[in-house]
Amino acid sequence: MIAAFQKDAALLADIARPTIGDELRVWWLGQSGFLVRHGGSLLLLDPYLSDSLTRKYAATDKPHTRMTERVIAPGELRDIAVVTSSHNHTDHLDAETLLPIFAGNPAAQFVIPEANRTFVAERLGCEPGWPVGLDDGHTVVVNGWQLTGIAAAHNEFQTDEAGRHHFLGMIVQRGPWTLYHSGDTLRYPGLAERLAEYSVDVAFLPINGNRPERRVAGNLDGREAAQLAAEIGARWAVPHHFEMFEFNTADPHGLFVPECDALGVAHRVMKAGEGWTVD
Repeated sequence: MIAAFQKDAALLADIARPTIGDELRVWWLGQSGFLVRHGGSLLLLDPYLSDSLTRKYAATDKPHTRMTERVIAPGELRDIAVVTSSHNHTDHLDAETLLPIFAGNPAAQFVIPEANRTFVAERLGCEPGWPVGLDDGHTVVVNGWQLTGIAAAHNEFQTDEAGRHHFLGMIVQRGPWTLYHSGDTLRYPGLAERLAEYSVDVAFLPINGNRPERRVAGNLDGREAAQLAAEIGARWAVPHHFEMFEFNTADPHGLFVPECDALGVAHRVMKAGEGWTVD
């Protein structure tokens, strides 16, 4: 199993270190989960911090064998202002992760696609009206963080009867910083043009690709992620959705890093539990 860069008490101590001025700090928690700190406030993007999927699929023909050790028990995280879920797949909406987080952070707000409200309430056993809903092109400001929904194609758009998207990426803005967390998505016509309007500082992009033999919805591969980052003018590209499950991963140094180098895209390949102060 891949060892975490840092975990448990060491990770918590790193998270607790105050930021200076408009400094932005980021930690990769594994899969598509990132913790972002700015001005003393913490945003948690799509965390998956359990072994629920490994247990669920253990006796099936699609085992979700974990590759990287867990960096923190979710109930240990504190002072979280905002948590997001980009869609309903368990590695982005995991009750075993989210319930301990909200128990330890009762003031935290939860941002979800509006189309998923009923599903989220059933999975978490929460009041349906509690999460903050978001949709493509809509913007909310929650505990000082501004989030704008960007439709995601996983593998295609899925909408509810009102036309609201079940899969979203999110533009996150706070202070001078603009981030794009893709959720799970393929590229589709118009995506790069929309994202280019936001002057993205850090783009968090999946690299595990789209392989039908895996029998799961796909994502950008490493080359496509690097190309998208270049086209939107992102200052930094950070890969995610790898080194969690053996059957659905990719080597960031196989396609992503060489393509970033070829295109002149600044990139940061993080290790689970690693913190980064964005230049």
